[in-house]
Amino acid sequence: MKENRIDQRIIDLWDDYVHVHFNRRLFLKRAAGLLGSVTAAAALLPELASDYARAAVVSENDPRLRIEHLKIGGASGPLKTYLALPMVPMRAGGKRASILVVHQNRGLDPHIEDIARRLAAAGYVALAVDFLSPLGGTPPDEEAAMQMFAKLDPAKVIADAHAAIAFLRKRGDPNGRVGALGFCWGGSVVNRLAAEPARMRGANMDAGVVYYGAPPPLDQVRKIKAPLLLNYADPKLDTRLGALLPGYEDALKAAKVRYTLYTYAGANHAFNDDTQSARYDEAAAKLAWSRTLAFFKDHLR
Repeated sequence: MKENRIDQRIIDLWDDYVHVHFNRRLFLKRAAGLLGSVTAAAALLPELASDYARAAVVSENDPRLRIEHLKIGGASGPLKTYLALPMVPMRAGGKRASILVVHQNRGLDPHIEDIARRLAAAGYVALAVDFLSPLGGTPPDEEAAMQMFAKLDPAKVIADAHAAIAFLRKRGDPNGRVGALGFCWGGSVVNRLAAEPARMRGANMDAGVVYYGAPPPLDQVRKIKAPLLLNYADPKLDTRLGALLPGYEDALKAAKVRYTLYTYAGANHAFNDDTQSARYDEAAAKLAWSRTLAFFKDHLR
């Protein structure tokens, strides 16, 4: 359990900022009301905001990997992607599994690219898609990126994700099995991918891992066929999603979906994001990642 150095009320205000109002001035005003001054509130921003200098658990120059920047066809037009591939050759006749990586509501940023590299270092073909591509792609300013998500068509987002899965399945090097891994907004996308089967052949995922993503509409849970691994923050801290988990789990059980759900005591929303020191929880992140790799090994290889 991580002991927070920042008042939990400030972390809750930040969560409201990144999921609801996307207005840093409003966050600072509310935080100043708790801390006594805007100066005190602003001093916390380096710990709350993303520091992408930390987004290099696996370096882009790692000799074990090859990185490609591709544009692939999507339902909403061309999609910018970041493809990370292992350089280590497979044994004769062997092929690799693939994983679609779905970003949080900041777009395809250095942290998500690093997640793709981590998967490639573990032996997977990893494709991180920029789902803001229809709007010109992920901008460098995080706040501007967050504000763009309301402009996306949810149905086209799912169709774009299905197209990316079909792209991975058609590649010559993978073994034909494709998983999906999503964080926050991306976790919601993976939940919906599971519950909204594709009409296009070869576009459904074989297994999905969700990190703190909103559940799909509960009346669609019965359509889920792929096994799921669900990683969520402490429901007492991430109350927004914590309130939704009991209903989601009841629906999963009623539909006899293969799933495993973990909550991480003392961990806040976004506990896996090591570019944000205030909410990052190293113990929870390492445990969830080990479970993620074990899950994909069981279901994709």
